[in-house]
Amino acid sequence: MTFRIDRAGRVVLPKPVRERWGLRPGTELELVERPEGLLLKPVAVAPALVKEDGLWLHKGAADPNARWDLIEQGREERLHSILGLPLGLPE
Repeated sequence: MTFRIDRAGRVVLPKPVRERWGLRPGTELELVERPEGLLLKPVAVAPALVKEDGLWLHKGAADPNARWDLIEQGREERLHSILGLPLGLPE
């Protein structure tokens, strides 16, 4: 597969390559110089979830668009269900 560098020095990866490798806008790539040529590869990303001492921990960054109110509501519903408590506390 061949492609060109434009006047601004940009390289556009063909769509089938982007789709096959899951490359989306904003994906960070690393350029490695080798004697036989150039290697372009996605930057290694550490997994967001890791197991430590038998517990799953989130080590990634929180999504800035996360709906924390819905997450908290789901957490409360699960907790009440597990403990057998009614939803909603009297005020």
